[in-house]
Amino acid sequence: MTQPPPARVGEPAVSIDTPALVIDLDAFERNLDRMAAFGRETGIRIRPHAKTHKSPIVARLQIERGAVGQCCQKVGEAEVLVAGGVTDVLVSNQIVGTAKCARLAALARRARIGVCADHPDQVDGYAHAARTAGVVLHVLVEIDVGAARCGVPTAEAAVALAQRIEAAEHLIFDGLQAYHGSAQHIRGHGERRQAIANAGDRVRAAMESLSAVGLSCRTVGGAGTGSFRFETAHGLWNELQPGSYCFMDADYAQNLDTEGAERGEFEHALFVASTVMSAAAPGLAVLDAGHKASAIDSGLPSVWLLPDVHYVGASDEHGKLSLGAGAARLGLGDRVWLIPGHVDPTVNLHDWYVGVRGGLETGVVEAVWPVAARGRMD
Repeated sequence: MTQPPPARVGEPAVSIDTPALVIDLDAFERNLDRMAAFGRETGIRIRPHAKTHKSPIVARLQIERGAVGQCCQKVGEAEVLVAGGVTDVLVSNQIVGTAKCARLAALARRARIGVCADHPDQVDGYAHAARTAGVVLHVLVEIDVGAARCGVPTAEAAVALAQRIEAAEHLIFDGLQAYHGSAQHIRGHGERRQAIANAGDRVRAAMESLSAVGLSCRTVGGAGTGSFRFETAHGLWNELQPGSYCFMDADYAQNLDTEGAERGEFEHALFVASTVMSAAAPGLAVLDAGHKASAIDSGLPSVWLLPDVHYVGASDEHGKLSLGAGAARLGLGDRVWLIPGHVDPTVNLHDWYVGVRGGLETGVVEAVWPVAARGRMD
């Protein structure tokens, strides 16, 4: 059962019921505009990743600014995006199983649908589903560019798989998927750049091998919020797939720039609104937002706007704050804004976004949006 919205349009931000997922709309829109401007300036396609926001509303705002479409990881997410008016979706993942492939192919009646492969049996499954549905699917060969997760390991394997796609009726070989997920969170600027340079070597080898047999890549896709400038500078990638940039979590903010400082290219725009529910001991306050309100896989959330206050522990429904010597005492009912450590799984914990205009402390609720693809892991 979906919970009731935690706020109504027109109410002050400080009245939002907690815990709640809150977007600072001013910062959020500036983030969207920065990435859109980067795409225009470089001439590179931007295909934001919807696994971050799980919202056709956010997707349409990105597309209005020039994004070519959306990525997602699951068929269920793709179904929600297409139902919400997104007409170009790449499932940047492998899909296995007759039922899921049939659902994917059915979407191609209403939108341009892409998907990734790293095994011949996946290609055969896509071809059967597309033929049965009477549609065309666009298929990218995923190559392992260093993450040791999905992707074919060699250029020769990429060629064999691309040829199998090209030979299949109802499938179009669209190019390469070359995403280095683990490189996104390498803190050092030089080390992160080198990881993408190594990935570029693998991309170039695959492209050259494909060209030798007469196959070209319309798309070389990948990159994320932590690395997109490096892929662009490399000159091989022509489609970027950043997700977290629109909200910016505490973990990404720890990546360092060329001067060794934490990056500030994008602003924190997503927060978990929480309330002090207990303050029984000196130097301690307890919030109503634990790890069921903010994912902790990439670290505990950070506290916004309260210097010397630190989120130091999370249980199911409790978040423990340490109040440093310079911190003002927090009392029952006080509002605390948290920056999630990892936005993607945090979003998946909530039914609603509350969009606030004019700042968290003094702003007004302008929008309430459903997290429409919440829980769509299918």
